[in-house]
Amino acid sequence: MKTKHFSFMFILLALTATVSGQDFYDINTINTIELTFAQSNWDYLLDQLYAGGQEERLIGTAVVNGITYDSVGVRYKGNSSYNSRNIKNPLNIKLDHIIEDQEHEGYGTLKLANGYKDPSYIRETLSYEIARKYMPASQANYARVYVNGSYLGLYTSVQDVDKHFLRTHFYNDKNAFFKGELASGEVQTPVKIWGYWGTDSTSYHDFYEIESDNGWAELIHFLDILNNTPSSVEDVLNVDRHLWMLAYDILLVNLDAPVNFGHNYYLYEDDTGRFNPIIWDLNENFGVFTRLLDGGNLNTSGMQQMDPFLNSTHSNYPIINKILSDPTYKKMYVAHMKTIMDEIFTNGWYRARALEIQDIIDTEVKNDPNQSYTYSQFKYNVDNSITTGGGRPGQNQSIVGIAQLMDSRISYLNALSEFQESAPEISSVATDPVQVTPNMNVSITAEVRDANTVCLKFRYSQTNAFQKVDMLDDGSHGDGAAGDGIYGASIPATATGFQYYVYAENSNAASFLPAHAAYEFYTLAVSGDVVVNEFMASNSSTIADPDGEYDDWIELFNNTDNDISLTGYYLSDDSDDLTQWAFPDTFIAANGYLIIWADKDEDQDGLHTNFKLSASGEVIYLVKPDMTVIDEVTFIEQTTDISTGRYPDGVGAFELMDPTFAAPNQCGFTDTINSDQSPQHPSQFELEQNYPNPFNPSTTIAFSLSSADRATLKIYNVTGQLMTTLVDQQLSQGYHEFQWTAASMPSGIYYYSLKSGAYSEAKRMILIR
Repeated sequence: MKTKHFSFMFILLALTATVSGQDFYDINTINTIELTFAQSNWDYLLDQLYAGGQEERLIGTAVVNGITYDSVGVRYKGNSSYNSRNIKNPLNIKLDHIIEDQEHEGYGTLKLANGYKDPSYIRETLSYEIARKYMPASQANYARVYVNGSYLGLYTSVQDVDKHFLRTHFYNDKNAFFKGELASGEVQTPVKIWGYWGTDSTSYHDFYEIESDNGWAELIHFLDILNNTPSSVEDVLNVDRHLWMLAYDILLVNLDAPVNFGHNYYLYEDDTGRFNPIIWDLNENFGVFTRLLDGGNLNTSGMQQMDPFLNSTHSNYPIINKILSDPTYKKMYVAHMKTIMDEIFTNGWYRARALEIQDIIDTEVKNDPNQSYTYSQFKYNVDNSITTGGGRPGQNQSIVGIAQLMDSRISYLNALSEFQESAPEISSVATDPVQVTPNMNVSITAEVRDANTVCLKFRYSQTNAFQKVDMLDDGSHGDGAAGDGIYGASIPATATGFQYYVYAENSNAASFLPAHAAYEFYTLAVSGDVVVNEFMASNSSTIADPDGEYDDWIELFNNTDNDISLTGYYLSDDSDDLTQWAFPDTFIAANGYLIIWADKDEDQDGLHTNFKLSASGEVIYLVKPDMTVIDEVTFIEQTTDISTGRYPDGVGAFELMDPTFAAPNQCGFTDTINSDQSPQHPSQFELEQNYPNPFNPSTTIAFSLSSADRATLKIYNVTGQLMTTLVDQQLSQGYHEFQWTAASMPSGIYYYSLKSGAYSEAKRMILIR
């Protein structure tokens, strides 16, 4: 019997309106950083160190949110954003400069920007938040900064692309790693970005800074293939990841980036031997940097109507022309750009989010003694251009309003023929069977309309590259009758299942399902004898271990009717050390649960590992004595006091859920989440269950407001991807209802989130085709 998925995604993203990580980079948190130097002329000394150009640091003490760190190294950073006349210069604070492994919540280096050329003060935080929906990108929020007791002002705080970042997104930090950075003499003239200049590594030193112990040979090999054998580029470049970056930079007019300038990005080689681009330095995003390196300055209309295929035929840009010259890659690129347009800009999400972020920092901006802009400019620049010196005496520049730029840009792009082509429609992805045991052959089907080619992209591990197999509508691939629009393919499952997505194209356009593929994907969970059943990587108050500590935990489940000895089994979060923690002489009961505390406290009574889980994301491995990996769970940024677990127990796919801890898992969550106030809100609003539920294709969502207030009602899929905003406006007191029609959405679990005043609540609903 063929069964449709209801738990689609394995990578679990936080619900952006109602769920957010509560760590150092939580956007709702304004951190406080107090620096103390023994020298009273610290500013002069930092200026001198910057002028020296060797990235030397001044040693001092940092107090981060009340926690003291001795012997930290501080320097000024930035290019155009630094000026010796500034009181508030960008800062690079290295907590582990002298004391090894000295970190704050896992972060060893803190990078703080001064809001240069951004009157809105949200360009960088908003840009990174958008990017994180489609590719690995830094977290960002804000910090108050004091030096020797004097308040410098409000800074943007951006997560460093360091080993912590690499482990989070690539599961290791040992491969070739470079920063794209032009030497000072190369900035003023066009250079060949990602060009090939032979095998001598010194030919590349003006364009890349090596961040790893070695890797020049790997980088040169990549550039050789890209330029001279581009048909093999997928062997050395994560092309899909690269297409997302190109689509993002060009759509958002991010010209201080490698689509125009050969800097402000990183390259990291993953375990498959492919380089992955990583965006960086987004403070001049949304049209602040206006100069085309080989074409002069753009005015507002020039940016609004900037070519979506910028530099795709320019010989100085192999980074673009060697990719978009391929017709399939070009269609994939357009599909990715249209996804960002539809989810972020067409529905106005970006502007509403910009105003929400401004609300978080409103008081701090008013009280900043060294702000380069007025408070009225701060409020005005989200929508409109302002003319300002930008903190530099004698320099005036018109800084375009974000909405002024993007609303016209979206209208312009939507009118282009390439963006009006009819793309294939993919729906009703299903597996047969839905519950799979190791090594079983699995049929996957999808309903696809208006496609010439349909394929399944799949992989067996997060560290693998996706492979491709054609999906056919010939009646012989588990697809029903020939020519019925149902396409099928079969692949064998391993002991840990596989991850997959569907891609379709016709002569003019392409589609992905899920739309964020390959950054997001479906997962087929395999039900082995013993599996990881639930885990919590950010436990603030859910349950304490026997010593009263709120630590990370992992729950195993026994799918059999027999007790199973775990003696000789291993748990690990390191692919290079699968024997990281060995189980003692213990067993898991038949159809039972077993809790292991991942807390680095092996001396405590009970099962305690020698590693902790990272709330930013990583992999959990369950390994048999013969070194066979019998379960592999990959996750990204987690939510405080929300667990990730299989539903149903032992055999289902992973979902966000209310933690159950050694008890049967319950699908979804029901409580008000991440509110600073009580989860009970009888005086604020009452959110009702949607009806009908399950539904197809429409459902009604109703709620009552106890008083007139602004209400925001949003729909998310099970991964936290925003589907639509049903309402975001001031509403009157009383009863309100809204209808959601999900005609183009696949079957599955969705959440609707209501926010009003200080409260937010989410409920679960099911769409069945």
